[in-house]
Amino acid sequence: MTGAFLAGLVAGYGVAIPVGAIAVLILGLSARTSFRVGAAAALGVATADGLYAAAAALGGAVVAGLIAPVAGPLRLAAAVVLLAIAAHGAWRALRPPTPTGVAGPRRGLDTPSRAFAGVLALTLLNPATVVYFAALVLGRGDAADPDPWAAALFVLGAFVASASWQLLIAGGGTLVGRMLTGPRGRRVTALVSSALIAALATAMLLPQ
Repeated sequence: MTGAFLAGLVAGYGVAIPVGAIAVLILGLSARTSFRVGAAAALGVATADGLYAAAAALGGAVVAGLIAPVAGPLRLAAAVVLLAIAAHGAWRALRPPTPTGVAGPRRGLDTPSRAFAGVLALTLLNPATVVYFAALVLGRGDAADPDPWAAALFVLGAFVASASWQLLIAGGGTLVGRMLTGPRGRRVTALVSSALIAALATAMLLPQ
């Protein structure tokens, strides 16, 4: 049973550690808003990874086969959403500042609940994750007759790994935000984050 949990940990870190648009989004959110918002977004990613790990552990090749035909459209949808987020972030950074003492409306992903739901939905648009987990499950020989307890431990390990890494990224974003406390520093952070997200989203649209 311990082996299933460790396998989930390794699989979770394997899918979480490569820095992509979602990681940059979490970093930027934490720097621009607060650790609470960044942490909520991080847990949204971990929840999506956990759901895909569960689908792979319980369905294996069947789930991967169902996902494969729609992988292209989902990738396109994810890229479009990321480009919209990048454009919105850049617009917010460049618009005139709110007068002192006047609280502007909280929109987009700037609250914990919205950050969690939005990043969860965005991460679920990446079907490659379930294919990745399914390949690992098939490689371990667990797909033919999955043990429910082993599957649960595998999913738990994947969730813990993903959550710990994404929370580390959120913490890093918070440190950046504290170092750049002035309006100009936060504006630069938001613009750099938007530019990186746009670049990574554009890369998703290129032929694989």
